[in-house]
Amino acid sequence: MIGNQAQKLEELISSSAQKRSKKTRFIAITSGKGGVGKSTISSNLAYVLSQSGLNVGIFDADIGLANLDVMFNVKIKKNILHVLKGEATVSDILIPITRNLILIPGESGDEILKYSDKALFERFMQEAEVLDKLDVMIIDTGAGIGEHIQMFLDAADDVIVVTVPDPAAITDAYATIKTIATSRNDISLIMNQVKSEKEAVAVYEKIKKVALANIGDKLNLKLIGKINSDVKVSSSVKQRALFALEHQGSSVHKDIVDIANAINKNLERDVLVTSSESGLSGLFRRLIKHF
Repeated sequence: MIGNQAQKLEELISSSAQKRSKKTRFIAITSGKGGVGKSTISSNLAYVLSQSGLNVGIFDADIGLANLDVMFNVKIKKNILHVLKGEATVSDILIPITRNLILIPGESGDEILKYSDKALFERFMQEAEVLDKLDVMIIDTGAGIGEHIQMFLDAADDVIVVTVPDPAAITDAYATIKTIATSRNDISLIMNQVKSEKEAVAVYEKIKKVALANIGDKLNLKLIGKINSDVKVSSSVKQRALFALEHQGSSVHKDIVDIANAINKNLERDVLVTSSESGLSGLFRRLIKHF
């Protein structure tokens, strides 16, 4: 049944495909378990990238918790499902955070695929063109390795796994990396809540050693950055504020800027994205393709 829905959606998508000059880089941020700061990093990273002059969208696919509204201190009334059901337009659900940053309240991949009404979907794809100018779309996925999360990971250009230096979190991060490695070789890692660069590298080397031994040497696991353990981060979360905005110039601000710079380098050498894949409509094309 779902296979038929996916096929129907694929036909609708191909019929609405147009040539576009803009390319959006889709970056999925995920974690093996909850509570490791994935959404905190996603929201602050999106903000810092937008401050560097890029047009950034952040898609909230962490449906169980969906706490990006808390991070950005905004109220979400409707999400992508309301659009697919014809109860709202794409513009109705978009929440501008800054001039260059837009929050897109999402839904899980399997829920999205249930909607294959031709007229509504065509309207959705047309309306979604308002987001075609995006340079980057951060996809904040749920934690773990469920099928609905895998859909977003498969659709992304880059996958970043967030973990902390805690034995249980490291075990879960490794399990996540192992699952992701079945469909891609390049995976990035962010070490959160570390005491120092030295600790971040040590934990990363430990994960990499086990991963290469069990997954194989085709795996390219990179440490894209770290965030120091700092009370400024937790106090910002409690205040529904971004630490990258509230504590500019601090060590944690420098950490998130370093990660943004590493992503910017990837953007500069981006040759993988085809010109028809941009914005929200581009994400949907990919979700269907990878179903």
